[in-house]
Formats: sequence, structure tokens, C-alpha cells
Amino acid sequence: MNQTMALDLLRNAFLNTIKVSAPVMIVAMLVGLVISILQATTQVQEQTLSFVPKMIAVIISLILFGSFMMTSMLEFFRYAIEIIPKM
Repeated sequence: MNQTMALDLLRNAFLNTIKVSAPVMIVAMLVGLVISILQATTQVQEQTLSFVPKMIAVIISLILFGSFMMTSMLEFFRYAIEIIPKM
């Protein structure tokens, strides 16, 4: 294994991590932003009010984007396994 292969594998791992986690993180961030704006306008400062909708949105986004996430991870693992003999 040379340095180029190791850096390429590491770069692909980081990019794949970002690609897989981005949909769920964006959904959680947008729901949190909407809940924060609603809390600020209504002046209701209950901490659990932001937790439950965010949790439901994350579960729904995992259901919707789960196949995309699994496909991306499987492609990366296949790539990683394919380059093992080249090391």
C-alpha cells in the first residue's frame, strides 16, 4: 500500500461519511430552526418541545433516505474490499 492509495481511501471514507450523514443532519437542522423560530415568536421556552419533532423528523428521514445511505455505504465497502489485493 502506498501513500496515494491510503490517502485516496481516507478521502473516499470522509466524503462518503458526509454524503451519508448529510440528509439526516440537514433535516434535523431545518426542523430545529423552524421550532426555534416558533418558540421565539410564541415565547414558549420548553426544551422538550424541540426534541420530539426533531426526533420524529429524523426517523422519517432515515426511512426515506435509508436505501440511499445503505447503497452508498455498500459501494464504499465494495471499493475498500476491491483494493485490498492491490495493497
